[in-house]
Amino acid sequence: MKNSKQILYPILVLLLAAGVVAGLLATKSPPDKKKPETKIPYVSTEIIQLEPMTLSVNSQGVVNAKFSTNLLAQVAGEIIQVSESFVRGGVVRKGELLAQIDPLNYEVQLEQANATLASARAQFILERAQGQVAEAEWGQITTAKPSELGLRKPQQEQALAAVKAAEASVKQANKDLQRTRIIAPFNALVTQRQVSPGTFVNMGTAIGEVMDVAVAEVRLPVPASEMAFLHRHGIGATAALRASVAGKPQQWQAKIVRDEGLVDERSRMVFLVAEVHDPYLFFEQQDLPASKSQDSKRLPFGTYVNAEIEGISLPAAASVPRHLLKEGKVALAVDQKLHFSEVEVIRHQGKNSIVVGGLTNGDQLITSTMSYLVEGMALKTDTQVNNAKPAKPDSADVSLAKSVDEGNPG
Repeated sequence: MKNSKQILYPILVLLLAAGVVAGLLATKSPPDKKKPETKIPYVSTEIIQLEPMTLSVNSQGVVNAKFSTNLLAQVAGEIIQVSESFVRGGVVRKGELLAQIDPLNYEVQLEQANATLASARAQFILERAQGQVAEAEWGQITTAKPSELGLRKPQQEQALAAVKAAEASVKQANKDLQRTRIIAPFNALVTQRQVSPGTFVNMGTAIGEVMDVAVAEVRLPVPASEMAFLHRHGIGATAALRASVAGKPQQWQAKIVRDEGLVDERSRMVFLVAEVHDPYLFFEQQDLPASKSQDSKRLPFGTYVNAEIEGISLPAAASVPRHLLKEGKVALAVDQKLHFSEVEVIRHQGKNSIVVGGLTNGDQLITSTMSYLVEGMALKTDTQVNNAKPAKPDSADVSLAKSVDEGNPG
């Protein structure tokens, strides 16, 4: 009997505990269901500003003279004089004497030619007078028409031909005498001098080389794809040339005057030609004091320059980071929602792209990088967050509040 009680009591306790637990579970109210929180992504934005924009095309080239001339001796003789300005690097004026060939032989030839001409003219006058006498005598003898031989016509024609030949000889002798003077053909920079006093030159001997300082040219290669951004293929456009001269950055204004009319077979480039007037300030320095002319910006031949060619103008365009473009569209924040706007890309320029269309002033361009983008998704922009932040109290108000608290404790 005692053993049965020991077994029955634990069973009754377990049943009672199970009943209590079941009662508690039956009377317990179900837990409140929480609504799932929607996380709105935060994005940074940039305000779009459309404005007129002038595109440009970059290139580079070397400055050269528009005209370069090799001076050659046109007559033979000894060099008896050389100008002090006729040295490498010297600047000479148009018509200035650079070198003098001994003119003695050519002066003699000119005198001989003049003497021959005088003799020929005298012979022609004599033949013409004899012809007139023959015609008068013929008229006294008969009324028949005289022959040309009887009037000495052939002799007169021969004498006239001798006069013309003598005149040509005088012109040639005079020209040869002039050619003994080596003259600068234009305002020029001397780049070579190959003769000295005492040098004997023959016809065709090189005397030197000069470059015209009135106009400089720069050949600027431009990719064929970039030509679309130039008005009238660049003809007449302004080009800003930049280079470092004597360790200082300098800039000059040039003008595109022509293209070379073909595409280079190797580089597939189109060459534009820009001109710079008075690169050595030859004409400008004539009107400037010496102190100011030394500070002027010369553009020496042979200078390597970078060029920025003025291109077409866009009435309203914006520059956006290139990585924000996705299949010709950009992401905008419109009324705190994402919207894709299709834009027209005019050109890529470094890390940015020039776009037109699809944007208006004040649009918020999303600049944040997001893992996914869905049209119409809710956004929280930096502008919205900044507006939600409480205003920072003014320092004067803080001081006033502090003084009031100290005056009224507790």
